[in-house]
Amino acid sequence: MKKEIRTSRSPDPIGPYSQGLIVGKRIYVSGQGPLNPETGKTPETIEEQTRQVLTNIRNILEAGGANMDNVVKTTVHLADLKDFQAFNSVYKEFFSPPFPVRTTVGSQLLGILVEIDVIAEIQ
Repeated sequence: MKKEIRTSRSPDPIGPYSQGLIVGKRIYVSGQGPLNPETGKTPETIEEQTRQVLTNIRNILEAGGANMDNVVKTTVHLADLKDFQAFNSVYKEFFSPPFPVRTTVGSQLLGILVEIDVIAEIQ
């Protein structure tokens, strides 16, 4: 059984996909970009975009009854791998040890610097 997670505190999907799904004891959050759902704007720097992406993810997790400590896996897409260190400095603000496992890749992104999806375990 799949249960959709939907919140106005994160951007609406721009295609046929869900913000998040609860399946068994897991939450899957779709790739989130840096759009601020309140202002409709995208921040400019990698630090600001990373902070907004992770805030969007946190809001979806909270709507599903979880939090960032429940995240076990992240997949990160960076438009420019030269932003890796700046990205990491903000990433550490949202996660505590033991950190989730992570894959980070360089990707062609449409007008944004970072996109992240996560998997979380819930009790």
